[in-house]
Amino acid sequence: MNRKGIIIVVSGFSGVGKGTIMRALTSKYDQYALSVSATTRDPRPGEENGREYFFVSNEEFEKLIAENGLIEYAGYVDHYYGTPRKFVENKLNSGIDVILEIELQGALQIKEQYKDAMLLFVMPPSADELEKRLRGRGTETEEVIRKRLLRANEESVGIENYDYIVVNDDLDSCVERVHGIINAAHMAANRNQEFIDTIRQELKEFLV
Repeated sequence: MNRKGIIIVVSGFSGVGKGTIMRALTSKYDQYALSVSATTRDPRPGEENGREYFFVSNEEFEKLIAENGLIEYAGYVDHYYGTPRKFVENKLNSGIDVILEIELQGALQIKEQYKDAMLLFVMPPSADELEKRLRGRGTETEEVIRKRLLRANEESVGIENYDYIVVNDDLDSCVERVHGIINAAHMAANRNQEFIDTIRQELKEFLV
């Protein structure tokens, strides 16, 4: 049975730790590639262009939109974020699972284009813990923290559109749960129609 790469769309409230989980997952297992998004926001301390994000101007981002170079894009807290098309499709064709860390609006755009995409939402253990993690960053103003909490409230309404949720209570155990969910998704019947058809055809040969 040939393994085909699938898109794993990972979303979660800002500060929930989804980026940390995905980096740990991709460093531990070689079946994954973490898609690097383009964004118009400024880099945070320690971030590098091409590693966490491709940091671009508004003009450069709008050019990508015009050239159909993004498979999804959206505005979030006064900035644009989007996923480059070429990177994703090259990896899928090589049998690699591509992880896209994007928000709700973008996730639904992906599902419209790629019906086999798997949507995963990372949850905090509690709302209080989410606020604690946002403040623990020490990189954002009180106004931005409030905006992120208000956005989390809005996003909570759309969680039921996802295929799975996972609670980020402990990093190592959360990484293993995500890995298990993705491997199980690979065995879903609707992602293995070619293999099912092959077995059917082979079984018919016994009737000849």
